[in-house]
Amino acid sequence: MVNRGCTFEMPDGLLCQAPALRGKALCYWHEPDASDAAQEARRVGGHHRRKARSVATIYDFAGLRTVESAQRLLETAAIETLALENSIQRNRTLISAAAGAGKLIEAGDLADRLTAVEAAVGPKAHPEGDAAFPEEPAR
Repeated sequence: MVNRGCTFEMPDGLLCQAPALRGKALCYWHEPDASDAAQEARRVGGHHRRKARSVATIYDFAGLRTVESAQRLLETAAIETLALENSIQRNRTLISAAAGAGKLIEAGDLADRLTAVEAAVGPKAHPEGDAAFPEEPAR
């Protein structure tokens, strides 16, 4: 039996399309028997999003998309760990942070060097007919 999806009609006239509960025509979010659990799930989800936003603001955390933001997170974790009572687990965490810092520093240095090389060479580093393979388009 194929689950055809929720048959709840949204305000814009389209169907919900979430998977319907087994043996039901509606999904978890629209099934009247599950409304209390769904409302609690919405409340907890909203609380989690607000908490994540607050923590990100407090720690000036915008994600892990750059070497600098990863370094900032690692520094924050190291500072928070240093404030803990001395223990074997704390020391292991600090050693891991130091190892991670070395890798981040190396990655940052390589990115800087690559940027400098690209700036020095320019956009066309290879002559037009200098493809490694004949069928490879020239860069």
